[in-house]
Amino acid sequence: MRKIAKLLLTSLLLLGVLWTIDVIRDRQTLSRELIRLHVVANSDSEEDQAIKLRVRDAVTAYLQENMSGITDQETATLFLQQHIPELTQTANQALEIAGSADRAEITLAREAFPTRQYDTFSLPAGVYESLRIRIGAAEGKNWWCVVFPSLCFQAVGEDFTDTAAGAGFDESLTGALKGEETYQVRFFFLDCLGWLQNFFEQF
Repeated sequence: MRKIAKLLLTSLLLLGVLWTIDVIRDRQTLSRELIRLHVVANSDSEEDQAIKLRVRDAVTAYLQENMSGITDQETATLFLQQHIPELTQTANQALEIAGSADRAEITLAREAFPTRQYDTFSLPAGVYESLRIRIGAAEGKNWWCVVFPSLCFQAVGEDFTDTAAGAGFDESLTGALKGEETYQVRFFFLDCLGWLQNFFEQF
């Protein structure tokens, strides 16, 4: 009886270790494969917040038009690095059309993000590659999304699943991001790992 109990305990521990390794692998996939979009408004005034969305719309339209054929993160990163001047020009044109004297500053770098819920999916906290657009003093509320893969522009569940699969996300990771009940514990641990990643990023 003791041998059976030890065997069961060992099996459970082994399954737990394998599951934990799999979750860590998912966390690494998110950090490695996603490029986030982070738009920071000049201030929290109603006008500046509206202008932020106009800049967002102009930049995301440019990205959708010019990045539709890109299928891997490395190529997407290279494209963004090479087109920061054009992206900055696009953002500044949107500001001028809106009648704003502010200017946009765009950078591409690693950045810590909190947990974020969107219409059809959620992203755990963690450090991600980020295309960051700072408008004017950049003291207003943020707007977050995903540049690559273009998850935020997939409004329905099936499109999101297809886009996530195309980015190399397996069923369990996709299910966790979509909030499926079976994978809620998985998302919780992904989020915990992300907060730990954010904490150590400070040092």
